[in-house]
Amino acid sequence: MRAQEQQASRPPGRRQRGGRHRAARAAGALAAGLLVIGAPAPSAAFAASRPDTVQRGLDALVRDEGLPGALASVTGPDGRTRTYTAGVGDLATGAKVPTDGQVRIGSNTKTFTAVVVLQLVGEGRIGLDAHVDDYLPGLVRGEGIDGSRITVRQLLQQTSGLPDYTRADLRPRYYEPRELVGFALRYRADSAPGERWAYSNTNYVLAGLIVEAVTHRPLAQEIDRRVIRRIGLHHTYFPAPGDATIREAHPRGYHREEPGGPLSDITETDPSWGWAAGQMVSTTSDLDRFFSELLAGRLLPEAQLDQMRTTVPAGHPFDSRARYGLGLVSTPLSCGGVSWGHGGSFPGYETRGGVTGTGRAVSIAVTARPSDGAAMKRFEHLVDTSLCSR
Repeated sequence: MRAQEQQASRPPGRRQRGGRHRAARAAGALAAGLLVIGAPAPSAAFAASRPDTVQRGLDALVRDEGLPGALASVTGPDGRTRTYTAGVGDLATGAKVPTDGQVRIGSNTKTFTAVVVLQLVGEGRIGLDAHVDDYLPGLVRGEGIDGSRITVRQLLQQTSGLPDYTRADLRPRYYEPRELVGFALRYRADSAPGERWAYSNTNYVLAGLIVEAVTHRPLAQEIDRRVIRRIGLHHTYFPAPGDATIREAHPRGYHREEPGGPLSDITETDPSWGWAAGQMVSTTSDLDRFFSELLAGRLLPEAQLDQMRTTVPAGHPFDSRARYGLGLVSTPLSCGGVSWGHGGSFPGYETRGGVTGTGRAVSIAVTARPSDGAAMKRFEHLVDTSLCSR
């Protein structure tokens, strides 16, 4: 399929049933991915070569990895955005992948949550080195776990030592955030607070609960007011309780129980088990805009953005060279320089991409999780190629 200029609006998506019962088996797949950033290319090079580079890569990714569909958006330093599609948007009907369709963005949600927390830090309402108990007294207690010793910074930086609640047997239903925290507290602490980096979705559920405790408003409303509406993300939202659909035009999302197995439609599912760690829906072009505006300093004061980009060495599920800040990841690029971003997995969808402070951005989504580590590397390599090619 050919690249297309981003359209001003899209028709609303259809509501379809099915796939919800498979959500529980896929729930453990929520994990972060990398978004990468490169040096900007001249506008002429962007216009002349990048569409071919991205489209060829997207087509090859779908063909070689057996993925149903893929979408991409590329924003040049002049602000011009091109969108791309490949594959099929609905295996049952053969419908095309909708241009710039909505997808579940998984752990990219963490960056939205971190931005709101850091805005409140800038307002003097949250302290990065204050403790969880200062805002959620007595909530975080377990074997080797004590909320009076865990700081807000450690939550955002994934150094709290808290176990990940996704280890529990999550069923296809609605979850309250405190219930998710309760699942995590069944397990012993992974490490002492501040001892080492370890990825845990529990950290961001607690960060979301702190936002609600401080503002006395739902996290979804704070993200909408402070981020989505502020920078004009017209196709991004935090699903309401009980909403298992995707609102606008979207490709169907698929899940394999095992590599090489059949694809099952898992598009409609209650995403509440991801909450502040992974519940949101967006488009690739909106993700480009979000990360571009964030890195350009339009969402946070300079002091808080500097804190966000203060990193420690990271590990799985990131590149071995990656470093994790406060909801942002830094990774070296093949063409030199480093990347800043996040990324996300949610049953049925994977998103990767990157953005530079000068306005060059790439976001790519596929409609099934790549089957193995090698396939994921090829996915991430396409992002790197799309940003580094001239």
